[in-house]
Amino acid sequence: MAARPGEPAGESLRASLLSAVLIGIGVMAAVDELVMHQALAWHHFYDRATPRVGLLSDGLLHAAELVAVVAGFFWLADLRRRATLVVPAAWGGFLAGAGGFQVFVGVVDHKVLRVHQIRSGIDPLPYDLAWTAAGLALLACGVALAVRARRQAAPRRPAGGGARPVGAPRAGERS
Repeated sequence: MAARPGEPAGESLRASLLSAVLIGIGVMAAVDELVMHQALAWHHFYDRATPRVGLLSDGLLHAAELVAVVAGFFWLADLRRRATLVVPAAWGGFLAGAGGFQVFVGVVDHKVLRVHQIRSGIDPLPYDLAWTAAGLALLACGVALAVRARRQAAPRRPAGGGARPVGAPRAGERS
């Protein structure tokens, strides 16, 4: 949808993208927390302390992911209510947020900070590679959708290189 009068199209595009990035981050954090931390019990958000601290860290992650999802949906709903939501940009933001979260966790949490590994007692490299590659694929798809949305929202320029006065002949035409 187009921007409302007085609101630049770029602002609608940016807001649509960022609101959905928040949702994507929150949803992927929830998937990670529910599957890896609870269902499979492979690790906690912070594994370098007691199990109680690990469980507390999972709870804090869950609270943060919930805040991100709720804030993102309120923002997205406001954009929709004002008829300024750019749906392709929102989908791009969602995928970029989800993929960005996965890549961040795979690289920063697992390798740089070493707050936890995907699984303990095994070689984590295949798991880390699969997790990070899936994140990169989501991120790439999200960025591609966002770029496409931006190009579609860009103002079209008339053929022939610029604006011409009303009634003026086109290039190559005789008056």
